Amino acid sequence: MAFVDPVTLSHRGVQLVPLSLDHEAGLAAAAADGELWKLRVTSVPEPDQTRAYIESALKMRDEGHRFAFAVTDEATGEVLGTTSYHDILPAVKRVEIGYTWYARRCQRTHVNTSCKLLMLRHAFDTLGCHVVGWRTDNFNFASQAAIERLGAKKDGVIRGHALRRDGTIRDTVMYSLRSGEWPEVQAQLLYLLDKPRG
Repeated sequence: MAFVDPVTLSHRGVQLVPLSLDHEAGLAAAAADGELWKLRVTSVPEPDQTRAYIESALKMRDEGHRFAFAVTDEATGEVLGTTSYHDILPAVKRVEIGYTWYARRCQRTHVNTSCKLLMLRHAFDTLGCHVVGWRTDNFNFASQAAIERLGAKKDGVIRGHALRRDGTIRDTVMYSLRSGEWPEVQAQLLYLLDKPRG
């Protein structure tokens, strides 16, 4: 039995459904909104690489390392982006959240906050995780700020850790949140979702 079983999660019009090849066209369209594959510090697939991206995620799911979701509009089913649990460590009850990206029109909206609430709630309250982690490129300042806004703590930087799509070697900034910190973080996420957006 896998640590992360297939599940559909929803909150305030945002739905996370297990990623499948049925999402190929929608995911390609989401990536095209903003030509996200051109961003140096992300791993968004080019439109003609979307199928291979999904196939890789499904292979990692079969191996137990990653569980990818399509982020969809609950009312219309439109694909808004994707996010995953990855580096799943059942023995220590730890997952990381990553491979996250959204169509440009969804960035800086309630979508990311809703997704993080759903994934953290499932990780801590259903899976019984002790720790949830994140990692990001040292030059992805927007991602670092978003992770820090969640209340995650910066664990440190792994230097020379991974290759970027342009062949340069990146440093990776690591963050984590422990189960004892979750109640306060959950209260903050709910507050942010209720707060009027200017």
